[in-house]
Amino acid sequence: MHETFKFRRVKNLLGFVDGQTTNPSLIAKNPEIQQLIASGHTLSPEEETTEYKQIVQSISPLVADAGVSIEVFADVNTTAEEMLDQGREMFSWIPNAYIKYPCTREGLRAAEMSVKMSIRINMTLCFSQEQAAAVYAATKGSKSPVYISPFIGRLDDHGEDGMDLVKNIKKMYQHGDRHVHVLAASIRNLNHLLYSFALSAELATVPTKVLEEWAAKGFPMPDEHFTYNGVNASGKPLKLIPYKDLDLSLPWESFNVADELTTKGIQKFVADYRSTLKRSA
Repeated sequence: MHETFKFRRVKNLLGFVDGQTTNPSLIAKNPEIQQLIASGHTLSPEEETTEYKQIVQSISPLVADAGVSIEVFADVNTTAEEMLDQGREMFSWIPNAYIKYPCTREGLRAAEMSVKMSIRINMTLCFSQEQAAAVYAATKGSKSPVYISPFIGRLDDHGEDGMDLVKNIKKMYQHGDRHVHVLAASIRNLNHLLYSFALSAELATVPTKVLEEWAAKGFPMPDEHFTYNGVNASGKPLKLIPYKDLDLSLPWESFNVADELTTKGIQKFVADYRSTLKRSA
Protein backbone atom coordinates (compact mmCIF):
# COMPACT_ATOMS: atom_id res chain seq x y z
CA MET A 1 0.00 0.00 0.00
CA HIS A 2 1.14 3.57 -0.72
CA GLU A 3 0.70 4.74 2.89
CA THR A 4 2.87 1.88 4.14
CA PHE A 5 5.55 2.66 1.53
CA LYS A 6 5.56 6.35 2.46
CA PHE A 7 5.74 5.49 6.14
CA ARG A 8 8.76 3.20 5.60
CA ARG A 9 10.48 5.91 3.53
CA VAL A 10 10.07 8.47 6.31
CA LYS A 11 11.15 5.97 8.96
CA ASN A 12 14.31 5.19 6.98
CA LEU A 13 14.98 8.91 6.58
CA LEU A 14 14.62 9.77 10.28
CA GLY A 15 15.50 6.48 11.89
CA PHE A 16 12.24 6.53 13.85
CA VAL A 17 8.55 7.42 13.61
CA ASP A 18 6.60 7.62 16.86
CA GLY A 19 3.09 7.19 15.53
CA GLN A 20 0.83 7.95 12.60
CA THR A 21 -2.34 10.00 12.21
CA THR A 22 -5.07 9.36 9.65
CA ASN A 23 -8.30 11.08 8.61
CA PRO A 24 -10.97 10.81 5.88
CA SER A 25 -9.15 13.28 3.60
CA LEU A 26 -5.91 11.28 3.68
CA ILE A 27 -7.80 8.04 3.04
CA ALA A 28 -9.66 9.61 0.10
CA LYS A 29 -6.30 10.72 -1.37
CA ASN A 30 -4.80 7.22 -1.05
CA PRO A 31 -3.56 6.21 -4.53
CA GLU A 32 -5.27 2.81 -4.41
CA ILE A 33 -8.63 4.44 -3.74
CA GLN A 34 -7.98 7.14 -6.35
CA GLN A 35 -7.21 4.43 -8.92
CA LEU A 36 -10.53 2.74 -8.15
CA ILE A 37 -12.38 6.03 -8.62
CA ALA A 38 -10.51 6.77 -11.87
CA SER A 39 -11.55 3.38 -13.20
CA GLY A 40 -15.18 4.23 -12.54
CA HIS A 41 -15.57 2.24 -9.33
CA THR A 42 -16.69 4.06 -6.22
CA LEU A 43 -17.07 2.45 -2.85
CA SER A 44 -19.97 1.64 -0.60
CA PRO A 45 -19.70 2.90 3.00
CA GLU A 46 -18.83 -0.66 4.02
CA GLU A 47 -16.06 -0.87 1.42
CA GLU A 48 -14.72 2.52 2.48
CA THR A 49 -14.55 1.34 6.09
CA THR A 50 -12.82 -1.88 5.00
CA GLU A 51 -10.22 0.10 3.03
CA TYR A 52 -9.63 2.38 6.00
CA LYS A 53 -9.24 -0.62 8.31
CA GLN A 54 -6.72 -2.29 5.98
CA ILE A 55 -4.61 0.88 5.73
CA VAL A 56 -4.59 1.29 9.51
CA GLN A 57 -3.73 -2.37 10.07
CA SER A 58 -0.82 -2.14 7.63
CA ILE A 59 0.60 0.88 9.49
CA SER A 60 0.04 -0.34 13.04
CA PRO A 61 2.93 -2.86 13.35
CA LEU A 62 5.38 -0.34 11.88
CA VAL A 63 5.07 2.02 14.86
CA ALA A 64 5.47 -0.68 17.54
CA ASP A 65 4.03 0.70 20.78
CA ALA A 66 3.33 4.16 19.40
CA GLY A 67 -0.20 5.22 18.50
CA VAL A 68 -2.13 5.28 15.24
CA SER A 69 -4.97 7.82 15.22
CA ILE A 70 -8.18 6.75 13.46
CA GLU A 71 -10.87 9.35 12.79
CA VAL A 72 -14.59 8.68 13.03
CA PHE A 73 -16.74 9.64 10.03
CA ALA A 74 -18.77 12.54 11.44
CA ASP A 75 -20.63 15.52 10.02
CA VAL A 76 -22.04 18.48 11.94
CA ASN A 77 -25.18 16.48 12.80
CA THR A 78 -23.51 13.26 14.00
CA THR A 79 -24.42 12.53 17.61
CA ALA A 80 -22.01 11.53 20.35
CA GLU A 81 -23.61 8.10 20.50
CA GLU A 82 -23.05 7.59 16.76
CA MET A 83 -19.41 8.70 17.09
CA LEU A 84 -18.93 6.37 20.05
CA ASP A 85 -20.33 3.39 18.14
CA GLN A 86 -17.76 4.00 15.41
CA GLY A 87 -15.02 4.67 17.92
CA ARG A 88 -15.59 1.40 19.75
CA GLU A 89 -15.42 -0.54 16.48
CA MET A 90 -12.33 1.29 15.21
CA PHE A 91 -10.58 0.87 18.56
CA SER A 92 -10.80 -2.91 18.06
CA TRP A 93 -8.97 -2.77 14.71
CA ILE A 94 -5.47 -2.51 16.15
CA PRO A 95 -3.89 -2.69 19.63
CA ASN A 96 -2.39 0.83 19.46
CA ALA A 97 -5.42 2.81 18.27
CA TYR A 98 -6.29 6.36 19.22
CA ILE A 99 -9.78 7.46 18.19
CA LYS A 100 -10.15 10.93 16.74
CA TYR A 101 -13.23 12.95 17.64
CA PRO A 102 -13.80 16.58 16.58
CA CYS A 103 -13.63 19.41 19.13
CA THR A 104 -17.40 19.92 19.15
CA ARG A 105 -19.95 19.46 21.91
CA GLU A 106 -20.93 16.06 20.50
CA GLY A 107 -17.29 15.10 20.02
CA LEU A 108 -16.58 16.04 23.62
CA ARG A 109 -19.55 14.02 24.83
CA ALA A 110 -18.19 11.04 22.88
CA ALA A 111 -14.76 11.61 24.43
CA GLU A 112 -16.19 11.75 27.93
CA MET A 113 -17.95 8.40 27.38
CA SER A 114 -14.84 6.92 25.73
CA VAL A 115 -12.70 7.69 28.78
CA LYS A 116 -15.03 5.56 30.89
CA MET A 117 -14.49 2.69 28.41
CA SER A 118 -10.69 3.14 28.41
CA ILE A 119 -10.69 4.11 24.72
CA ARG A 120 -7.63 6.22 23.87
CA ILE A 121 -8.52 9.59 22.35
CA ASN A 122 -7.15 12.24 19.99
CA MET A 123 -9.34 15.35 19.87
CA THR A 124 -8.90 16.88 16.43
CA LEU A 125 -9.74 20.13 14.64
CA CYS A 126 -8.83 22.28 17.63
CA PHE A 127 -8.76 26.01 16.86
CA SER A 128 -9.23 27.68 20.25
CA GLN A 129 -7.92 27.65 23.79
CA GLU A 130 -11.48 27.19 25.06
CA GLN A 131 -11.76 23.96 23.07
CA ALA A 132 -8.51 22.80 24.66
CA ALA A 133 -9.82 23.63 28.14
CA ALA A 134 -13.00 21.66 27.41
CA VAL A 135 -10.96 18.67 26.22
CA TYR A 136 -8.98 18.74 29.46
CA ALA A 137 -12.13 18.84 31.58
CA ALA A 138 -14.04 16.21 29.57
CA THR A 139 -11.24 13.65 29.72
CA LYS A 140 -10.18 13.87 33.36
CA GLY A 141 -9.44 10.45 34.76
CA SER A 142 -8.22 8.98 31.48
CA LYS A 143 -5.92 6.02 32.07
CA SER A 144 -3.94 6.87 28.92
CA PRO A 145 -2.61 10.20 27.67
CA VAL A 146 -5.20 12.15 25.69
CA TYR A 147 -4.02 13.95 22.55
CA ILE A 148 -5.30 17.32 21.39
CA SER A 149 -4.50 18.49 17.87
CA PRO A 150 -4.38 22.29 17.33
CA PHE A 151 -4.33 22.98 13.58
CA ILE A 152 -1.51 25.46 13.08
CA GLY A 153 -1.49 25.89 9.30
CA ARG A 154 -5.22 26.37 8.99
CA LEU A 155 -5.13 29.15 11.57
CA ASP A 156 -2.28 30.73 9.60
CA ASP A 157 -4.45 30.53 6.48
CA HIS A 158 -7.11 32.42 8.42
CA GLY A 159 -4.66 35.20 9.25
CA GLU A 160 -4.02 34.15 12.85
CA ASP A 161 -0.74 32.84 14.25
CA GLY A 162 -1.42 29.15 14.76
CA MET A 163 1.72 28.70 16.83
CA ASP A 164 0.24 31.09 19.41
CA LEU A 165 -2.50 28.55 20.02
CA VAL A 166 0.05 25.82 20.73
CA LYS A 167 1.90 28.19 23.08
CA ASN A 168 -1.30 29.17 24.89
CA ILE A 169 -2.49 25.58 25.34
CA LYS A 170 0.88 24.49 26.70
CA LYS A 171 0.88 27.42 29.15
CA MET A 172 -2.67 26.63 30.30
CA TYR A 173 -1.95 22.93 30.77
CA GLN A 174 0.94 23.74 33.10
CA HIS A 175 -1.73 24.33 35.74
CA GLY A 176 -3.25 20.87 35.23
CA ASP A 177 -2.34 17.25 35.77
CA ARG A 178 -0.65 16.83 32.35
CA HIS A 179 -3.02 14.08 31.20
CA VAL A 180 -3.56 15.89 27.87
CA HIS A 181 -0.64 15.97 25.42
CA VAL A 182 -0.39 18.59 22.68
CA LEU A 183 -0.04 17.21 19.15
CA ALA A 184 0.99 20.08 16.87
CA ALA A 185 -1.00 19.45 13.68
CA SER A 186 -1.32 21.02 10.23
CA ILE A 187 2.38 21.86 10.24
CA ARG A 188 3.30 23.57 6.97
CA ASN A 189 6.98 24.40 7.23
CA LEU A 190 10.21 23.76 9.10
CA ASN A 191 9.76 26.82 11.35
CA HIS A 192 6.44 25.39 12.55
CA LEU A 193 8.22 22.17 13.44
CA LEU A 194 11.15 23.83 15.19
CA TYR A 195 8.90 26.12 17.21
CA SER A 196 6.80 23.10 18.22
CA PHE A 197 10.01 21.61 19.63
CA ALA A 198 10.84 24.89 21.38
CA LEU A 199 7.39 24.98 22.99
CA SER A 200 7.78 21.36 24.15
CA ALA A 201 4.76 20.06 22.26
CA GLU A 202 4.67 16.38 23.11
CA LEU A 203 3.91 15.30 19.55
CA ALA A 204 3.73 16.68 16.02
CA THR A 205 2.20 15.38 12.82
CA VAL A 206 4.43 16.50 9.98
CA PRO A 207 4.16 16.20 6.18
CA THR A 208 6.87 14.26 4.39
CA LYS A 209 8.26 17.32 2.58
CA VAL A 210 8.93 19.11 5.89
CA LEU A 211 10.63 16.04 7.36
CA GLU A 212 12.78 15.77 4.23
CA GLU A 213 13.80 19.42 4.57
CA TRP A 214 14.63 18.88 8.25
CA ALA A 215 16.78 15.86 7.37
CA ALA A 216 18.51 17.68 4.51
CA LYS A 217 19.53 20.44 6.94
CA GLY A 218 21.00 17.93 9.39
CA PHE A 219 18.05 17.69 11.83
CA PRO A 220 18.54 21.12 13.47
CA MET A 221 16.98 21.74 16.87
CA PRO A 222 16.02 25.13 18.29
CA ASP A 223 18.50 26.62 20.75
CA GLU A 224 18.35 29.68 23.01
CA HIS A 225 18.81 31.90 19.96
CA PHE A 226 15.84 30.49 18.06
CA THR A 227 13.11 32.98 17.26
CA TYR A 228 9.80 32.43 15.50
CA ASN A 229 8.12 35.17 13.49
CA GLY A 230 4.58 34.34 12.45
CA VAL A 231 4.03 35.43 8.86
CA ASN A 232 1.81 34.17 6.07
CA ALA A 233 2.98 32.88 2.68
CA SER A 234 3.31 36.49 1.45
CA GLY A 235 5.43 37.53 4.42
CA LYS A 236 2.62 39.50 6.08
CA PRO A 237 2.58 39.28 9.90
CA LEU A 238 -0.08 37.03 11.38
CA LYS A 239 -2.51 38.22 14.03
CA LEU A 240 -1.47 37.24 17.54
CA ILE A 241 -3.83 35.05 19.59
CA PRO A 242 -4.00 36.38 23.16
CA TYR A 243 -3.76 34.03 26.14
CA LYS A 244 -6.93 33.44 28.19
CA ASP A 245 -6.83 32.67 31.91
CA LEU A 246 -9.26 29.73 31.91
CA ASP A 247 -10.19 27.60 34.92
CA LEU A 248 -9.49 23.94 34.14
CA SER A 249 -11.54 22.83 37.16
CA LEU A 250 -14.80 23.94 35.52
CA PRO A 251 -17.12 21.43 33.78
CA TRP A 252 -16.33 21.09 30.09
CA GLU A 253 -19.83 22.27 29.18
CA SER A 254 -19.01 25.72 30.59
CA PHE A 255 -16.54 26.45 27.79
CA ASN A 256 -17.54 27.89 24.42
CA VAL A 257 -16.32 25.27 21.93
CA ALA A 258 -18.14 26.54 18.83
CA ASP A 259 -15.66 27.52 16.12
CA GLU A 260 -16.14 28.30 12.43
CA LEU A 261 -12.88 26.62 11.44
CA THR A 262 -13.81 23.40 13.23
CA THR A 263 -17.09 23.34 11.32
CA LYS A 264 -15.29 23.98 8.03
CA GLY A 265 -12.79 21.23 8.83
CA ILE A 266 -15.59 18.74 9.45
CA GLN A 267 -17.27 19.75 6.20
CA LYS A 268 -14.00 19.25 4.31
CA PHE A 269 -13.52 15.75 5.76
CA VAL A 270 -17.13 14.87 4.92
CA ALA A 271 -16.74 16.10 1.32
CA ASP A 272 -13.57 14.06 0.84
CA TYR A 273 -15.20 10.99 2.36
CA ARG A 274 -18.31 11.27 0.20
CA SER A 275 -16.20 11.77 -2.94
CA THR A 276 -15.23 8.10 -2.74
CA LEU A 277 -18.73 6.74 -2.18
CA LYS A 278 -21.36 5.41 -4.51
CA ARG A 279 -24.19 7.82 -4.98
CA SER A 280 -27.60 6.53 -4.07
CA ALA A 281 -30.23 6.69 -6.76
